[in-house]
Amino acid sequence: MSDEILFEKRGRAGFVTLNRPKALNALSHDMVKLLGEQLTRWAQDPTVAHVVISGAGDKAFCAGGDIRSIYDARQAGKASGLSAFFRDEYLLNAQIKAYPKPYIALVNGIVMGGGVGVSVHGSHRLGTEKTLFAMPETGIGFFPDVGGTWFLPRMPKRAGVYCALSGGRMKQGDALETGVLTHAVAESSLADLERSLETAADIDAALASYLVSPEKGVVSENADLIDQAFSGDMVADILSRLDAADSEFAHKTARTIREKSPTSVLIAFEQMKRGPELSFNECMRLEYRIVCHILEGRDFFEGVRAVLVDKDQNPQWSPSQLGQVDSGDLASYFQEPSGGDLPLAAT
Repeated sequence: MSDEILFEKRGRAGFVTLNRPKALNALSHDMVKLLGEQLTRWAQDPTVAHVVISGAGDKAFCAGGDIRSIYDARQAGKASGLSAFFRDEYLLNAQIKAYPKPYIALVNGIVMGGGVGVSVHGSHRLGTEKTLFAMPETGIGFFPDVGGTWFLPRMPKRAGVYCALSGGRMKQGDALETGVLTHAVAESSLADLERSLETAADIDAALASYLVSPEKGVVSENADLIDQAFSGDMVADILSRLDAADSEFAHKTARTIREKSPTSVLIAFEQMKRGPELSFNECMRLEYRIVCHILEGRDFFEGVRAVLVDKDQNPQWSPSQLGQVDSGDLASYFQEPSGGDLPLAAT
């Protein structure tokens, strides 16, 4: 076992702790595999009624996947096998989505990327006032994965399309309003809440006394504007509507989208169009197709370099403008990779 992820059975509950607080509990490949194995064991254990997952420390539930290790492997000359982490991560996301027992995520702090994948697909997502949600992948030449194709386009009033393209952040109130969270709680109550879950026979009844009503967030306040702007048929339409709006929020959002990888923005928009018509497993298979092609390209590694390695925050995207992205190249990201599709049934 690894000390990066801890498992403990207390009472009727199986507790998982993501235990890399200095790395904001970012998921390593070992953590992904160990969590999947433990969930399988607990699913078959009649003495475990439900699973509770949280992150160590008070800064983050989980800030994402450990993509720096993938960058380092590529820099070291490794060209094959880079998709293995994502393969196992996406299989874990599907396992959580289909889990036969209540799966309760206690979200305190940052929840981004891979951290969303091990929380948002569970039956219960409890977030504190420190919750900070985002899918910031287009800013590193990547795309909103870990099931983003499923849950983002199903958010109300196109809020998920806004998050996918811009990497826009949401705090507790917005996360609850859009369905990222199912319940809002106070950080100060987490210890008592965990003790209640140790013995709870009825999860919703056990949670009732801990629930709070959070303040409205910036996404909720701009919900109608987001709905109107992000209903555009093309990214260019969205940007035009944002530019034309009498709103600093809209203008800032447009500027932000234009700073992202053009290829990633167009991939994300295509995901948002396809997602509503796909089953969850079909969404995961589609994302595996995209990631396999992205790992053969340039923008992802340039984005990681600029944001996480050199930290100059000045990625040089190729192509550098939305209008320069070839439609044929874009279509290739959605085709079956040479190594085959993710081994998940379509339904």
